[in-house]
Amino acid sequence: MRAVEGKPLPLGVTITESAVNFSIAVPEGRTCSLLLYEPGGCEPYWSVPMEQSAGEVRFTALEGIEAGGLEYNYMFDEEIVVDPYAGALAGRSVWHRECDIQKHEVRGIVRTESYDWEGDTPLHIPYNEVTAYSLHVRGFTMHSSSKARHKGTFAGVAEKIPYLKELGINQIHCMPVYEFEECMQYTNYWGYGDAFFFAPKSAYSVSGDGVSELKDMVKACHKAGIEVVLEMPFTDKTPKQLMVECLRYYMLDYHIDGFILNPAVAPMETLYGDPILKKTKIMRHDMGFQTVMRRFLKGDEGMVGEVIYWLRHNSRPDGIFNSITCHNGFTLNDLVSYDGKHNEANGENNQDGPDYNYSWNCGAEGPSRKKAVNELRRRQMRNAFFLLLLAQGTPCILAGDEFANSQKGNNNVYCQDNPTGWLDWNKAAKEQELFHFVKELIALRKKHPVLYPPKEAEGTDMLCCGMPDVSYHGENAWKVPSEVSSRQLGVFYYGAYADDEDCFVVYNMHWLPHTFALPSLAKGRKWYVAASTEDGVLADYRSLKNQRLLEVKERTVILLAGR
Repeated sequence: MRAVEGKPLPLGVTITESAVNFSIAVPEGRTCSLLLYEPGGCEPYWSVPMEQSAGEVRFTALEGIEAGGLEYNYMFDEEIVVDPYAGALAGRSVWHRECDIQKHEVRGIVRTESYDWEGDTPLHIPYNEVTAYSLHVRGFTMHSSSKARHKGTFAGVAEKIPYLKELGINQIHCMPVYEFEECMQYTNYWGYGDAFFFAPKSAYSVSGDGVSELKDMVKACHKAGIEVVLEMPFTDKTPKQLMVECLRYYMLDYHIDGFILNPAVAPMETLYGDPILKKTKIMRHDMGFQTVMRRFLKGDEGMVGEVIYWLRHNSRPDGIFNSITCHNGFTLNDLVSYDGKHNEANGENNQDGPDYNYSWNCGAEGPSRKKAVNELRRRQMRNAFFLLLLAQGTPCILAGDEFANSQKGNNNVYCQDNPTGWLDWNKAAKEQELFHFVKELIALRKKHPVLYPPKEAEGTDMLCCGMPDVSYHGENAWKVPSEVSSRQLGVFYYGAYADDEDCFVVYNMHWLPHTFALPSLAKGRKWYVAASTEDGVLADYRSLKNQRLLEVKERTVILLAGR
């Protein structure tokens, strides 16, 4: 083995026919050596001074060395440094086991083995056809009730694919799956902060091989028609170049379908224009839909104008997806069960987590035995799903909301690696009615393409047929309820624009009933009830006796189809 002339780019490790090239950015004024280890060894067997440089990049190449499984680090002066471009790490395969980098207990691994993708490619499902589902890889199956064979792992997620398919999900959003440090003052359960972004988390694997098992999960999801989107928040210290290269890497090497980024730190315009990532979904969190719909749901005044905007907003141009709940905040069950956050168990005197949740406990704080309170909560959860799944943007369900999963009022479970932060699948058996409602509502959305057009509806008569693609109504047809006190809205989707039936959705978020005048249909057609808060989704649509007026009870949503 001998050191020969290397190349500064690409950063990280590059294997050629004759040599293995190592390249890393080193702060000015510091020495740098390459350390090599036997697999599993915590003492380097060779140190190679890295004297070749270009700018702040040091590099060298080694000939006569077996690259596969080789473990390595760098030494800056007397400090051990793990390669930020390492594609896999040794020493991190056990969850929450403290490892000391300075004692060589964490090392980069050079991977050479190929992977059989069996012809797999990213799915490229259009934004408007996606129904997404946000999950935490560990928390999704870690609870004993999950009945997963491989709890808390990529394989555990794959075991739940039949469940996701039954629900109607075709895209999953995974919280950080790279090598983050969980052993901190408070357990870093979510995975935010500094990390080795190129290396899949080996503690999320069964065998300790996070690389292969993440690929297995992606391939299994793709076979089932489910896209995989990774949350990649990075940090403000992460170099922009590294971010771009990292996303390219996961798209090319792991067939990842999309990424959720923090636009405050990520170079969004660069990523949108990157030719490698052109067909990859570049997405971001946005609280607009969530805040407006939560306030409308609980009956705040003055929300109708913003509700109209978010019901119509298309996700594709800006990568914004719709959610009523997400990991940062209450679950849906807790949204309708708590007025305030209850984060005492986090150890921060309930000072952490968002203060403004726009929640309403429906008359009692936390679990209640009052029948009226629990019935109202069930109505409100159904109404929330109507707001989410009948809006025209890409809907994203928080894992467990479909069976009323609770975090006991904790709206910031970032450190709760325990049953509070895990999904309790026992509730899935108890809440079969809610699960079936959500499943049937997702299917109903897919049945009516007028509800999810590929382009944003304009509210104009683009077909010159005498009807706009979408129109908004109050208790009087064709009159938008502009009063501040209005808490009700009717939305008319004209089916001809999507070769579909006409659909009229009535939202009454008021605590009083309201009567709506119905828009007239073409001759020979009638209005039928397709779904409602009270009835759920009807297998056989029910004809309205009164085709002109519809009385809508308090806190009720009704979907009508014209046929």
